[in-house]
Amino acid sequence: MSATATPVPRSRQHQAAKGKFWRQEGRAALLYFVLILISLISIVPLWWMIITSLKTKPEVYIFPPSLWPKVPQFTNYIEAWNYPNMRFTRWTLNTLFISVTVLVGVLLTSSLCAYGFARIRFPGRNFWFIATLASVMLPPQVTLIPLYIVFFRIEWLDTFLPLTVPAWFGGGAINIFLIRQFFLGIPLEIEDAARIDGASRLQIWWNIFLPLSLPALTTVAIFTFQRTWDDFYGPLIYLSSANNYTLALGMNLFRGTYTEEMNYMMAIAFLMTLPMIVLFFFAQRYYIRGVVLGGVKG
Repeated sequence: MSATATPVPRSRQHQAAKGKFWRQEGRAALLYFVLILISLISIVPLWWMIITSLKTKPEVYIFPPSLWPKVPQFTNYIEAWNYPNMRFTRWTLNTLFISVTVLVGVLLTSSLCAYGFARIRFPGRNFWFIATLASVMLPPQVTLIPLYIVFFRIEWLDTFLPLTVPAWFGGGAINIFLIRQFFLGIPLEIEDAARIDGASRLQIWWNIFLPLSLPALTTVAIFTFQRTWDDFYGPLIYLSSANNYTLALGMNLFRGTYTEEMNYMMAIAFLMTLPMIVLFFFAQRYYIRGVVLGGVKG
């Protein structure tokens, strides 16, 4: 006689399903709590910068510090921007010019190099791609003196050329890698159909691969613009006249000259950070999608 399995009562199955549901909900609630806590901790410096920029000078140094100014001083932003001997309007235009020029150069040249590594077969392709990625391990301090000597001899110092021209020669190994990974996920049939229609390699790259790679290009654009906008190291080395300063150098000059104007300094710092916040807010969907897709395709 074969043994028959005893059926599990429906009430017990219901209790087990209910317990599993609450365990999953508990883990989700804990995860959201941790993420919210981390977000609050991360936003504290930004919050402190904003409230300090709205305080009067005596209120900045009150202890214990207040979490909100008694009377918000929105005029601090205008007064800081027009502070004597400071040229924030000119420095903003300089920074914007450098950032946009570098951004265009990086997007065009890195995507072109990525297309070559992803779609064009040539001798030593894998070797040169690995060599390109290996250049990331080279510290910038190693090339600083040779590059400075080169730029000095061709009389590029105290101009924007050392900060913009190199971006038009490859666009950086990390950017090439990210865009190449995305290009590898584009079906070959699309490219084959374009070649049958008589399209050249450049036409395929410009008319097909670039429009289809908007998430990856947006990711590269955000990183590039942010790095260039906040760059302090490059302008400090190659720029010497105050008329050519960027915002990062102007902020450093303001901090070193007027150390007690903390509210004005925070006002300028917030205005310098604001474009990055707006950029990420509008492009975060493409940014996240580009990181995910660029990392899984290859």
